[in-house]
Amino acid sequence: MIDAPAFSPDTAHFPKDHPKVAFGRIGVLIVNLGTPEATDYWSMRAYLKEFLWDRRVIEVNRALWWFVLNAIILTKRPGPKGRDYASIWNTERNEGPLKTITRDQAEKLAAHFAGIDDRIVVDFAMRYGKPPIAERLAALQAQGCERILLVPLYPQYAAATSATVCDKAFDALKAMRWQPTLRVAPPWHDDPVYIDAVARDLERHLAALDFEPEVILASFHGVPKSYLLKGDPYHCQCAKTARLLRTRLGMDEKRFRLTFQSRFGREEWLKPYTDETVKALAENGVKRLAIFNPGFVADCLETLEEIGVENREIFEHAGGEKFAAIPCLNAGDEGMRVLKTVVERELRGWIG
Repeated sequence: MIDAPAFSPDTAHFPKDHPKVAFGRIGVLIVNLGTPEATDYWSMRAYLKEFLWDRRVIEVNRALWWFVLNAIILTKRPGPKGRDYASIWNTERNEGPLKTITRDQAEKLAAHFAGIDDRIVVDFAMRYGKPPIAERLAALQAQGCERILLVPLYPQYAAATSATVCDKAFDALKAMRWQPTLRVAPPWHDDPVYIDAVARDLERHLAALDFEPEVILASFHGVPKSYLLKGDPYHCQCAKTARLLRTRLGMDEKRFRLTFQSRFGREEWLKPYTDETVKALAENGVKRLAIFNPGFVADCLETLEEIGVENREIFEHAGGEKFAAIPCLNAGDEGMRVLKTVVERELRGWIG
């Protein structure tokens, strides 16, 4: 999917009757959550079904969840969710912005490593939707990648994000006779380069506003509280990221706050909730608010529509006046600085 640099392995020592085989290359596969292929009912239904049937995402009784998912959720949610996606859709490329941005990140990584080691091939995949992980792993192997670095694009680890990417990759390897050697990049929630990049990018966006926020929310995607109690480190890693950013930015806990968004269902999720915090701040006299999403490496429905539209409306309806939804790092200079650092670090020993 991403054009690979020219590379010719030495085959002079092969016997004349040796079958053609690609070898000697190193793959880098960056993987994000995913996006529907279109905004119509059936495209949304297919995407939601794949996503919400993942045991890592929804950890409840499978028989009960099958009924709830198929009889209720997949009947009612595709329509409204499709309209939400339509409001942020990249109509020029006919795809979700998450796919556009992830492709840009992969292309920039490929251009960067083309000048470092011509054995490196960079590609991207989605955990849900297209392009699928198994397809892109097979494509990398077909190009001669005997070693592959898998990079789940989540700064903070969660079983429902990073782990399910690995599950899908390992499932793909099960079907391969000649398995490539696989490395998985660890989360980078406390990496100094990541903290500095997020802080610099936030400062740049804040400086461009026509107002100074009284409060800044670092809003992370939520997960059920029960996942934390089962041992998932996600909450702790989000809290550490927020603490390091707060220190780096020189702000106190009153101005810089940690919240969690995107809760689903009736179960208690990680608190404080972003939407409830936004409403309470406005009701208590805060007039100027900014929200950014350091747990997302690319803008998507949760940042563009949920934060940029829904939470803006909540804030303004409760009495707020000035609101800013700060873009993610995306494929900008600071975002690419983080990804290049993570990939270069994890390729040590494979490249010079």
